[in-house]
Amino acid sequence: MAEHGAHITTASVVDDQPSIFEVVAQDSLMTAVRPALQHVVKVLAESNPAHYGFFWRWFDEIFALLDLLLQQHYLSKASASFSENFYGLKRIVMGDTHKPERLASAGLPKRQLWKSIMFLVLLPYLKVKLEKLVSSLREEDEYSIHPPSSRWKQFYRAFLAAYPFVNMAWEGWFFVQQLRYILGKSQHHSPLLRLAGVRLGRLTVQDIRALEHKAAEASLMQQPARSVGEKIKSALKKALGGAALSLSTGLSVGVFFLQFLEWWYSSENQETIKSLTALPTPPPPVHLDYNSDSPLLPKMKTVCPLCRKTRVNDTVLATSGYVFCYRCVFNYVRSHQACPITGYPTEVQHLIKLYSPEN
Repeated sequence: MAEHGAHITTASVVDDQPSIFEVVAQDSLMTAVRPALQHVVKVLAESNPAHYGFFWRWFDEIFALLDLLLQQHYLSKASASFSENFYGLKRIVMGDTHKPERLASAGLPKRQLWKSIMFLVLLPYLKVKLEKLVSSLREEDEYSIHPPSSRWKQFYRAFLAAYPFVNMAWEGWFFVQQLRYILGKSQHHSPLLRLAGVRLGRLTVQDIRALEHKAAEASLMQQPARSVGEKIKSALKKALGGAALSLSTGLSVGVFFLQFLEWWYSSENQETIKSLTALPTPPPPVHLDYNSDSPLLPKMKTVCPLCRKTRVNDTVLATSGYVFCYRCVFNYVRSHQACPITGYPTEVQHLIKLYSPEN
């Protein structure tokens, strides 16, 4: 039992295997980066929808592209992802028992590199998209957008019923792998590392020296390109390398700020935050003096601004305060992610149904 406890807190001297705290810490680093950047983009989009609304609507794709650039840079230059390199870890190729261990500065072989990129970038992107799809289908199912007898509704209801069990099995797979890692029964704390054909290890003194030497060589040895094609290729390589380096440096500097944001927006601190940031209730939205022929708002208060008919299933958009038919505003917000009247960035969860005695 004491041996297992020692494995949890310190790594073995023989195989330089990191402790469970190190691997969990590097896993949580990138999960903290995404919501922090998303919050920054949301604030910018709300302050100026015309200029920054694009970044909010396409945040998942932009983040995946930047993540791809960042991870490819570190995997090819330091044999580790950004978070693994930040905690002094590297990826070691499995199965090379008869060959001398590669230095981190050599980068990962192409096969392991692209497998790692797929599990580090593509898989989280698809998971986020799947969660958004499930959330959207639940909204539609709750308010019965589709006819009850449609085959589509039967299909997605079966999908919604199965999704929690699939997600539980997925999370359970990771939990069992981490438990086996803690008990010293596995070299991988994540099944994705095993599928990528690598394991995590600590950077050695030789790795650190090789990385420093490689960085010094890159800054000193710059051969001039001869042909136009070589010049373009060299310029693109420098641009991509500079962008990845700038992104990694910015993340390295702001990592502690991101950890603070994660703590600040955690559920345990919501009561404290409310007491510190309590503000008076804001006034209702300012209604401009529209002309009689203005197409924005109808004269009758019971008419939906979108379909120009008497509202059915009154629903208010919390972002702006305007009331629409539920079906009209749901379809509009889902397609445009913005208020039809003000253009403020918004989402489907900002829709609030209104109930009155007449309904």
